[in-house]
Amino acid sequence: MYTIIDIETTGGQPTNDRIIEIAIVKHDGENIVDEFSTLLNPGRSIPYFITKMTGISDEMVADAPHFYQVARQIVEFTEGSVFVAHNVRFDYSFVKKEFYDLGYNFQRRRLCTVRLSRKLIPGLPSYSLGKLCQSVGIPVFDRHRAMGDAKATAILFHRMLTENSEISIQGAIEDEIKAGHIPPALDKKHIDGLPEEAGVYYFHNAEGKVIYVGKSTNIKKRVIQHMQVDLKSNKAMEFKSSIAEITYIVTGSELVALLLESDEIKRMKPLYNSAQRRTVFAYGLFSFIDEKGYINFKVERISDESHPLTQVGSGKGAKETLYALAKGQGLCLKLCDLYKTKSACFDYHVKDCKGACLGEESPEDYNLRAMEIIKRFSFPDNDFVIIGKGRNRDEQSVVLVEKGTYRGFGYIDSSMPADIETLKGCVKFYKDNKDVQQILRGHIRRLGKDKLVLLPKEPEFAF
Repeated sequence: MYTIIDIETTGGQPTNDRIIEIAIVKHDGENIVDEFSTLLNPGRSIPYFITKMTGISDEMVADAPHFYQVARQIVEFTEGSVFVAHNVRFDYSFVKKEFYDLGYNFQRRRLCTVRLSRKLIPGLPSYSLGKLCQSVGIPVFDRHRAMGDAKATAILFHRMLTENSEISIQGAIEDEIKAGHIPPALDKKHIDGLPEEAGVYYFHNAEGKVIYVGKSTNIKKRVIQHMQVDLKSNKAMEFKSSIAEITYIVTGSELVALLLESDEIKRMKPLYNSAQRRTVFAYGLFSFIDEKGYINFKVERISDESHPLTQVGSGKGAKETLYALAKGQGLCLKLCDLYKTKSACFDYHVKDCKGACLGEESPEDYNLRAMEIIKRFSFPDNDFVIIGKGRNRDEQSVVLVEKGTYRGFGYIDSSMPADIETLKGCVKFYKDNKDVQQILRGHIRRLGKDKLVLLPKEPEFAF
């Protein structure tokens, strides 16, 4: 049994918008056997552009039932059936959210007629309901009204059922039900062929452009999780519906996957990785020892030759970071270049500074606290490699840090001699930045099975 459903809503976000009309057409696989439809009072004003598109106004829904008043009827009407819709992710997400707000977990097997029509009626210029029906000669009455669109979808579904051989259509339907959580434009084979290994994956749109980059220790599992997440915003729906292809790079190493993902996001600037696309860290936090032996800190613009303790996007942000660190360790704001004066800093007068600015606190005592800031942003050594899992059992991954700067990663045959030149020769160089520094420091704290190997002063070493 199939229930073909269409809804009209106040907008495109299930978390914020509500259903204003629902229509359900029941199909037993051969014929339409029942139908149900109703306007719904959303408990809020219907936006003008929705009224203009659907013809449904506030006055029309004023005396209509609220969703909770027809919820039981919807559950009973769809019980034991497959939830069918044209772009099922949209309709199902709204219906599920309405039930969620009532404390009920609505679960139905799903079938998307966009995906099914792409498979059974290939080669059409568009698979939107209106244009698809026009291409195959199905009349649509009351477009953008729930029952009009539901009946058009039902006719389309019936035609696909009857105009294909029973074996092929049932196989296609079962495949698409299993893929009910997959975006309409994405072929299930793209997910079936994904590796269950660590690496980076790329979501492409229909034009082949990368719209999202992610990483995981199990690419296939993570991608499936993406697909199964309930859609809670218009942007999420737009994102999922745009996915048409998935590619990937196996890294073997989780650390390499993290580093590659970070670099790829900054290089490609995918539309849906907006939170991670920052590429410019113009300012840095630097330390030096003055002529009296005190550790000083300052904020400066980063140059190609400079080696900051950490990198920040703006000078203001860098100074705010330094101020918080200095106050946390009880450091002198004058020695942190945050208070300009020829005498004592302001904090000395309110007894928050122990007098390093006047030489009253010894460099030895002061520097113990200052070193806590340096340690926070430092590696255990300036020159080291992290040896980890490779892409197969015959190789290992190599991540190189020199002079406290991330240089890049590569792979080495496990049987090759592990001298410094060999390691450097296998590394592909990547840009250092604040993000990768944080990734590396976090990984070093929990190395797991990876090995951190300090580079010796000698040209040869073994591990």
